[in-house]
Amino acid sequence: MPKILIIDDERSIRSTLKEILEYEKYSVEEAKDGEEGLKMILENEYDVVLCDIKMPKMDGMEVLEKVFTSGKEIPFIMISAHGSIETAIDATRKGAYDFITKPPDLNRLLISVRNAMDRSNLVSETKTLKKKVSKSYQIIGESKPIQHIFKTIEKVAPTDARVLITGPNGAGKELVARAIHTQSKRSGEPLIEVNCAAIPSELIESELFGHEKGSFTSAIKQRIGKFEQASGGTLFLDEIGDMSLSAQAKVLRALQENTIPRVGGEKEIKVDVRIIAATNKNLAREIAEGRFREDLFHRINVIPIEVPALNERPDDIPLLINHFLTIVAEDYGSTPKKIDAKAVEELKSLPWTGNIRELKNVVERLVIMSDKTITLADVKTYVK
Repeated sequence: MPKILIIDDERSIRSTLKEILEYEKYSVEEAKDGEEGLKMILENEYDVVLCDIKMPKMDGMEVLEKVFTSGKEIPFIMISAHGSIETAIDATRKGAYDFITKPPDLNRLLISVRNAMDRSNLVSETKTLKKKVSKSYQIIGESKPIQHIFKTIEKVAPTDARVLITGPNGAGKELVARAIHTQSKRSGEPLIEVNCAAIPSELIESELFGHEKGSFTSAIKQRIGKFEQASGGTLFLDEIGDMSLSAQAKVLRALQENTIPRVGGEKEIKVDVRIIAATNKNLAREIAEGRFREDLFHRINVIPIEVPALNERPDDIPLLINHFLTIVAEDYGSTPKKIDAKAVEELKSLPWTGNIRELKNVVERLVIMSDKTITLADVKTYVK
């Protein structure tokens, strides 16, 4: 049941509001002044607070400020008999969700409470989603290669240095790119990802640099490219080894001049992006065979990071298994399953050609197909 706190020094107002809100199936608590209200907020959880402004001991504005300073995100609906535009603006600036004058219009109050409740739920869901996403992109491991990657990320993230991440498919190159962006001064700006291998060569330039309306047959409107979308943030060029030579030339020019032209356009557009690139290819071999530009390689390879294959870090497999058991359980809304030590040892001995991505899929399969505990027999039955 949604929980509401009413802070008001007038008992009649508190009683009236409580009666109405309880009729609407809300759980309601009362505080007779600002000091008592603040104490209750800091000790309990509320979905919405209805707070008078003029009160003895501590007024509503002070309560509002102290709650937001404490880090609690609760929608405040301020109520005052001395309402004015200036007071309403001041309350909003300090973080209030809404401002209502006394005596309150009860329909308007109920609508405001419902809307504030929706906002509170949205904030809560957003936090949960961010936590879930953050956990999904967490780098797991204690092996020497992973510890080296952690140290490299810690040093390079605060800079704007370009990074080239190499390693086999499914090894976690994207996780490294995200960790660098998250720990960088650009973390508040977008991380834009481009999978160069998934885009046809004839469309890669339009994808990266955008195009003007009418620049080619299907260009029915202007399009903003990934470089512009990432301006101020980070552009992650995944599988850059699969990029066409013509696109490589334009990327090189963009990195040299920090400007790009849209396809079909003449104007040079200034961009501020940090480049992180990744590939599963041996770029030295690609250069020798004429498929990758050496000058572009030297532009993007300021800080090289090599992500090892899973078979090169077998001691991390138990940690990864437990991590994935937790992730899968959260996805399915269940309790994480246990796994026998013998089952873990069997999984450690397997040839993980698909690396971490394959291990995650296998753990999910075992969770679905096994009983309460994943056994050695389950591994031998369901992992081919």
